[in-house]
Order: sequence, then C-alpha cells, then structure tokens
Amino acid sequence: MTNAGNTPPIWFITGASSGIGRELAVQALTAGETVVAVARHTETLSDLGESDRLLTIEADVRDETAVAKAVEQSVARFGRIDIVANLAGYGLFGAVEEAADAQARAIFDTNVFGVLNVLRSTLPVLRGQRSGHILQGSSYYGQTADPGVGLLAATKYAVEGLSDALAAEVAPLGIHVTLVQPGLTATPFLSNLDTATATHADYDQTVRALLQAIQALPESAFSSAERVAAAIRTAVAGDTPPRRLALGIAGAASMRTALTARLAELDEWATLTNQVDAEPRVHVHTG
Repeated sequence: MTNAGNTPPIWFITGASSGIGRELAVQALTAGETVVAVARHTETLSDLGESDRLLTIEADVRDETAVAKAVEQSVARFGRIDIVANLAGYGLFGAVEEAADAQARAIFDTNVFGVLNVLRSTLPVLRGQRSGHILQGSSYYGQTADPGVGLLAATKYAVEGLSDALAAEVAPLGIHVTLVQPGLTATPFLSNLDTATATHADYDQTVRALLQAIQALPESAFSSAERVAAAIRTAVAGDTPPRRLALGIAGAASMRTALTARLAELDEWATLTNQVDAEPRVHVHTG
C-alpha cells in the first residue's frame, strides 16, 4: 500500500479514539505507514505510543476551524495526505417520533456536517496532489433501516448521497471515494448509543423489540474491528477500489434484501411510473 510516490501512505483518520478508526490507525502504524489520528480527546490515543510516524490531534469534527487547523498541522508535518478516513460518528436509537429536535440536529452535526467539515478541509490538499482516497464512514444502514434507527439511517443515507456526487466530481482529479458499510461490529458504538428522549408504548413492539433482539445477539454475530479494518486496507490497496464496500455477511444480506425489494417495487409500479411521461392522445374528429 503506497502513495503516488511509492512511499508508505499518510492516513488522516477521524474517530480514531475507538472502533474501526482506532484499528485502522494501529494496523497502519504496524505496517510502517504514517498516521494522523484525530479525536475529541487525545488522552484516548496515548497507548498508540510515540513515533515520528504518528501525530495525534485533538479536534471535534463539528468544529470546522479545528478540523482545518488539524489538516494544516498534518500537511506541515508530513507534506501530504493520501488517505482520509472520515469515520467520526455515533448512533441515536429510538422511534423517529421519539427523538427530540436537539438530538436529531446533534447527530446530523456530527455524522453529516462533521463529514462535510473534513471534506472541505482535506479536498484542497488532495486536489492539489491530484491523488488520494477518501473513506466515508457509512453503514449497512446507509441502504436500509430498521425500527429505532431512523435518525442514524437518515445521516448515513445523507452521506451516501453526497458521496455518490463527490465520487463523480473528484474522479477526474485522481481521487477515489469509497463508502465503508460495516454491519454489526464489535466496537463501543452500541454502548455509546444516544437514546431518544421520549418513549411511547405504541413503539414497544417494533423499536424496543429490535433493541432487545440486538442485545440478545451472541458475540459471534458481531464482526471484529480488526477484520473490518484489514478488509478496508485491502480495498484501499487495490487498483480499482469499490464505490461501496460492504463488510459483514449479515449487513450485506440486509442491504441485498432492501435493494431487491426496492427494484421489485420499481418494476411493480412501472406502468403508472411510465404514464407520467406518456404522450397525450391526439383526438381526430372525422365528422
């Protein structure tokens, strides 16, 4: 895995304090690559050790100025950025109706506007290099949704939409974009879930039932962050990296079911769909 100059790549990783982001940082450092690890609190990164190939930066992705300074600091130290792992984010669980306005806005501030802050700061660097790879943190909930994850899924759907456009915009500039879509993964994500302020008994049979089902899952139902990170690194190293990278059998199956149902419904209603564009009938009066 090298950059355009055939030297080990330089990673800029947000959400590096735990989970997939942290594992990516560990594996990159172990492979002799350079890492900029960004987290809200750098003390969580202290056990990554000390190395001239590691720069830890305290920044909240919601703070555009802080993100811009982090990127400036990274380029000043290492001269370039090759891979942007845009992974900072968290989850909110509860029925759509149950989420308070402040909670809904907060998750978008991190999961969507935080993603945009990172893009706005790193893209000038990648464009100037005419090279780079952006890894956008999505989920299997970027293509489907279950009861209780409406707000989380909304943020991931948003990231997927903007990333599809972004990929087309930057492809002529030598920049790749990959949406990372892990399924359930053994990370602190579930334990750090925010929960909706209100609860209504009418949603117990859907929302609360799903949460109970997830909590009852055995450890074997969760992919390891180590394997997920290793798979991401394999994809990044390829000559033609994917636009979307599904990670985990169950998550991929959920997406396949949702996409298949979407296509079937598109076909089922095709007649009505096509009528919208039908040419108006011309009435010829013969009498």
